[in-house]
Amino acid sequence: MRLSQQDEEFRSQVRRWLEENLTGGFARLRGAGGPGREHEAHPERLAWNRHLAAAGWTCLGWPREHGGRGATLAQQVIFHEEYARSGAPARVGYLGEELLGPTLIEFGTPEQQRRFLPKIVAVEELWCQGYSEPGAGSDLAAVATTATLDGAEWVITGQKVWTSLAHVADWCFVLARTQPGSRRSAGLSYLLVPMRQAGVTVRPIRQLTGTSEFNEVFFDGARTQAGLVLGEPGDGWRIARATLGFERGVATLGQQIGFRRELDQLAREAQRTGAAADPLLRDKLARAWIGLEVMHAYARRPVTETGAEASVMKLLWSRWHQALGELSMEVLGAPSMVARGAPYDLGDWQRLYLFSRADTIYGGSDEIQRSIIADQVLGLPRQARS
Repeated sequence: MRLSQQDEEFRSQVRRWLEENLTGGFARLRGAGGPGREHEAHPERLAWNRHLAAAGWTCLGWPREHGGRGATLAQQVIFHEEYARSGAPARVGYLGEELLGPTLIEFGTPEQQRRFLPKIVAVEELWCQGYSEPGAGSDLAAVATTATLDGAEWVITGQKVWTSLAHVADWCFVLARTQPGSRRSAGLSYLLVPMRQAGVTVRPIRQLTGTSEFNEVFFDGARTQAGLVLGEPGDGWRIARATLGFERGVATLGQQIGFRRELDQLAREAQRTGAAADPLLRDKLARAWIGLEVMHAYARRPVTETGAEASVMKLLWSRWHQALGELSMEVLGAPSMVARGAPYDLGDWQRLYLFSRADTIYGGSDEIQRSIIADQVLGLPRQARS
């Protein structure tokens, strides 16, 4: 990706703003809220996100008429890179800004856009994603949650699982079956459902890290307005797939800056512990560096943000990051097996290793990504993959 003089000026502007604003109370938030640590300082990170919004640093790629900055792809990449380099805390409005917002812009009615987009830009409403179910995780077309029209409202009944940050969300975009007797991807609808109502129960799922960013969500007669279906009823599969494409967008480039920081820190840890003297571990660290360079080069190619290219990117980063977690345990050696404090106080590398086990599952499992590549790139018949 070639950067113009204007792009470099934009980079300087972003870097300067972050340096001037990650100060005072916000300075204590550096590094907070990463994967496996979303529980950290949520109220303070929410305040930081609203501070970003007030300065116009949310929803950069959205069109100006919807509250964004109309930033180019290069400028969005620059922002994510500089944000990651600064150590700024993980954003709490990610699901609204990066997933639902672009979906609303593409498929929403003017009324839906006016209702929801300004509050996403201002980080005044937080969202979660109601896709996976106990019997429909990687196989999203097996969704069993139902929604039926009752006058002017949809009535939703069913269960979702692995719902990130549902316990702090105000709204959920829910994939539900609205056509009785329909099968697979047919008959699904994409509903916008308020979370703070009597018909919604959220139960945390305790993870290997001891934290609970994921949740079960039970809809027991939950309601939402009839007009809060995105697209036409029964067209939810197409819209849900579009959202998944947005999930694997330009933000992954900023994510890779975080990966590089982790790799650099692990290399320093190997020097400190003496593990770097082991030629096998040195080779693995070198291979990790090469893998990150390959990932970065691929991500900066001028490719579309949906479809098979996004699936390749997901495979690259998830497998690389999971391997880095495993390598960190090798570098630490035997002490990696012992919590640093009671009852279950984990170090950063232990948390990375445990949480990265989920990298190849969430956001679309590796198996599903390979199926997409087989369909859209290799043209393989389905029976050849069974």
